Amino acid sequence: MKVLFTGGGTIGSVSPLLAVLERLTLSPKPFTREISVKGRDKQYEFLWVGTRYGTEKELVASYKIPYKAIFSGKLDRYFSWQNFVSPVFIILGFFQSLSIILKARPQIILSAGSFVSVPIVFVAWILRIPILIHQQDVRPGFANKLMSPFARCITVTFEKSLADFPKGKVVWTGNPMREEVLKGDEKRAKKFFDLQEDLPTLLIFGGGTGALRINELIVKSLPELLKFCQIIHLTGRGRRVNKVNKVEKVIERYHAYEFLTKEMADAYAVSDIVVSRCGLSTLTELSLLGKPAILIPIPRSHQEENAKVFAEAWAAVVLDQRNLTSEGLVKQIKSLLENRDKIRELSQNIKRIMKPNATEKIVEEIEKIISDSEIQPPNI
Repeated sequence: MKVLFTGGGTIGSVSPLLAVLERLTLSPKPFTREISVKGRDKQYEFLWVGTRYGTEKELVASYKIPYKAIFSGKLDRYFSWQNFVSPVFIILGFFQSLSIILKARPQIILSAGSFVSVPIVFVAWILRIPILIHQQDVRPGFANKLMSPFARCITVTFEKSLADFPKGKVVWTGNPMREEVLKGDEKRAKKFFDLQEDLPTLLIFGGGTGALRINELIVKSLPELLKFCQIIHLTGRGRRVNKVNKVEKVIERYHAYEFLTKEMADAYAVSDIVVSRCGLSTLTELSLLGKPAILIPIPRSHQEENAKVFAEAWAAVVLDQRNLTSEGLVKQIKSLLENRDKIRELSQNIKRIMKPNATEKIVEEIEKIISDSEIQPPNI
């Protein structure tokens, strides 16, 4: 069975798809034209279609999945000069998608949002290839709204999202998480990151592309933070922090990386507190791992609605970036590290947020679609 995954630009639209890929098979084969299906014992073969410059390419490559890049354009729902250029890229992406699909002949298309998926999904609909779309965030993404009329099935993370899509093809599953995130090892992490035994560890990141504002806050906060903790800081591509002269005496407590792949599970395992943005892939990982977290959502974005779910359940400390200072951030982190009861409460509460077994539920929906499509094969 040939499965085409599409998504990228950020890790948010990639992680849930990789979780599904892992569950379909532990040893994915290269995507070729040959395939054997014996009854229900299917051999899955994969192809990934993503952006040309997104952070997803390296992560997908670590799974040894063939990768094709296409042009993609993003249509903003507010005035932007990008809206005048994006249609050109969308048209180019459409013809690239047509070529890829006609050559690869997939039996099903899976997407979790992202504008790079739009031309792929439109071509798939024309060729009668079934499509499954996953909606992660509380607020429906614009790309998913554009693609939902063409989907055979739409899976959602939150129950309240059932009302946002056509009844009859929307299913509440929860949000998938990659199994490798659960395999972190604290001892291995201490060795890899060169951590000290007697200090609490703070993991800080702003998503796959980083967060400039969080990075700026951390740089200003380092002299105080490194007095009482050690830091693993994922800065994002091209956003590595270099201005740390003021803390040369304790610089060994600060460990900056632009991006982590396989080591991310170990970073989670060794951390006492996580400071992060509020993308749903990150929140899912924090929930299923039971990690105490300080969340800083992107102002005026869907992340604020994601964070609200966690704040209302007393499952995380949520800070407003618009009035957050380095002094305020240090105070929040220090206060939480000194309050073991609060850490325990956050850990217990955050575990209750996400619906369990999401990956298995989505795989069940995929198998239903595949069974139907074997009766009515795609028009290619």
